[in-house]
Amino acid sequence: MLMKVAKKYTLKNTDKATLKQWYMLLTLGRQIDERAPNYLKQALGWSYHAPYAGHDGIQLAIGQVFTLGEDHLFPYYRDMLTAVSAGLTAEEVILNGISRATDLASGGRHMSNHFAKPEWNIHNVSSCTGNHTLHAAGVARAMKRYKHTGVAISSQGESSVSEGYCYEAINGASTEKLPVIFVFQDNGYGISVPKRDQTANERVADNFSGFANLRIIHCDGKDIFDSMNAMSEARKHAIEKSEPVIVHADCVRIHSHSNSDKHELYRDDKERADAAAQDPLKKFRELLVQNKLMTKKELDEMDAEAKATIMQAHAAAMKAPQPTPESIFDFVIPPAYEASKYPDGTHTQTGEGTKFIDAINGTLKAEFRHNPDTFIWGQDMANKDKGGIFNVSKGMQQEFGIERVFNGPIAEDYIMGTANGFTRFNKKIRVVVEGAEFADYFWPAMEQMVETSHDYWRSNGAFSPNITVRLASGGYIGGGLYHSQNIEASLAPLPGIRIVSPAFADDAAGLLRTAMRSEGVTVYLEPKSLYNSKQAMAVVPEDFEVPFGKCRVRREGTDLTVLTYGNTVHHCLEAAELIAKEDGSSIEVVDLRSISPLDEEGILKSVAKTHRCLVVHEDKVFAGFGGELVALINEKAFEQLDAPVRRVGSEFTPVGFNRILEKAVLPNTEKVIKGMRELLSY
Repeated sequence: MLMKVAKKYTLKNTDKATLKQWYMLLTLGRQIDERAPNYLKQALGWSYHAPYAGHDGIQLAIGQVFTLGEDHLFPYYRDMLTAVSAGLTAEEVILNGISRATDLASGGRHMSNHFAKPEWNIHNVSSCTGNHTLHAAGVARAMKRYKHTGVAISSQGESSVSEGYCYEAINGASTEKLPVIFVFQDNGYGISVPKRDQTANERVADNFSGFANLRIIHCDGKDIFDSMNAMSEARKHAIEKSEPVIVHADCVRIHSHSNSDKHELYRDDKERADAAAQDPLKKFRELLVQNKLMTKKELDEMDAEAKATIMQAHAAAMKAPQPTPESIFDFVIPPAYEASKYPDGTHTQTGEGTKFIDAINGTLKAEFRHNPDTFIWGQDMANKDKGGIFNVSKGMQQEFGIERVFNGPIAEDYIMGTANGFTRFNKKIRVVVEGAEFADYFWPAMEQMVETSHDYWRSNGAFSPNITVRLASGGYIGGGLYHSQNIEASLAPLPGIRIVSPAFADDAAGLLRTAMRSEGVTVYLEPKSLYNSKQAMAVVPEDFEVPFGKCRVRREGTDLTVLTYGNTVHHCLEAAELIAKEDGSSIEVVDLRSISPLDEEGILKSVAKTHRCLVVHEDKVFAGFGGELVALINEKAFEQLDAPVRRVGSEFTPVGFNRILEKAVLPNTEKVIKGMRELLSY
């Protein structure tokens, strides 16, 4: 790998050894690029291939400027030569193409043409084009926080810049002055959509010309020297000025978008011929010969050497093992922190109760003291005495400083996506985010939530985003639309995340501690109506921890099991007490606490004891999480039942703002009592 110095590259001042190295990388990459479609034709794999021919200059430059041990690289699906130039071998590239178990990027779990080498910080990016701009900004933020010399490099096509999260990444990076390079490889097309349908500016980088703290460099992405100069200057500027740089590289797409596309359907013969005539490899070869820097024979010998290298790599790759069917269950979610002090998540301490909100605040502070590599950000997180919209994080910035506790823009994708990137810097880091001021506002970040949910699995266990996502959830505050929603039923189908929802202050502390010490993503739903509720107060041991997947029997009973969580735990306890006083019925109230993973053993044990079950949650009955609980009981405890499992929850309407409307929609003690009586009398 070349020494990375910011010099002006020209044909005259570049030594022959360097030119030879560049040509070898160019011909090696191009030969793999041209060979890749044959694997599909022979049914050997590489079912997705996006040829890079026409992007040769900028991709060679990205890989050459990338500095191992200092930089983080986020290549996109067309970046084959970028990967080769950065140091991936032909065998590693082919293993990715044919999706073998030893593929460094994902072990065959992710699409071909998604090149990565995690140990070198060449990251496995999503098929969701351009979303890795957020991750690059996040890791650049970590570089700045940890005073690390290096840059994050994000690469993409010009059309994916139209994505909203791209704008969020560049806006945030310029606001925070982060050392990140955004490379736009502009070939004029987004699959078949021409650039004129994407943006009004001829050059998409010009869309950002008004951003402060942002440098824009234009280059000819087909020209080796212009591209090297642009990338070298970009890296130098990003490090010295600690601010982002956009490198806009004009390229040409010689072939179809991918092997599933036919560019003959939207590009005429002349346009395709013009594109082929601009072939950067051909022009570089001619330049070397014409200037008598290399002979045609020397170049032909290098072509032959590259071909031999590829054939050897092919032979080795074809012997590599296929992933096994049972391996699908590996790396779904990383190991949780082992809550060994309180293995069942209960305690016997007595004393003065703590408010729910104080339990969260106190645990956040305790964990920040416990782990100095812990950070928190979100909207309204820290401005003078303000600490979150509900003041849950009050006093944190004052104690831990703005480097660890800071505001994010009103851009949920950016808040969540940069958390993903930030945790890539090292495995000790734990990030807590207020993903949105209210859970209802989290929807813009859902794309990033999906991304984080399969990062660990997709990377074959190489990377885990270690994030706790705090969301103020639920109603009963007169909030109406966008302030009263429950979103657990939408999140629960994602296999790579945990979801918890405490109902008492002690569980709020214990679950938060476990979440913040665990690897992986935990969605921590805070029923906001309980923040200052006397009902939710509890004694909180200083070191309390609650394991995931452990329910808690809040009230013992023999006649009916009630499964519940969050706000409705209190309705159920109140209803159970009222019924017991009226007719002596014994109702067991089981607080699930953990939605994913679920305590199947605890649930089935209770149902086996009472032979009846009512599921109560705040969310809508239709398509709510309760349906999963009913299915579980029907499948695994049907013989134990003396009555059908029933549900109580919200009506199938939005939540109204007027208190009369809110009460009509949401479940309450009266509605729970009705459900209990129906099952007891069945």
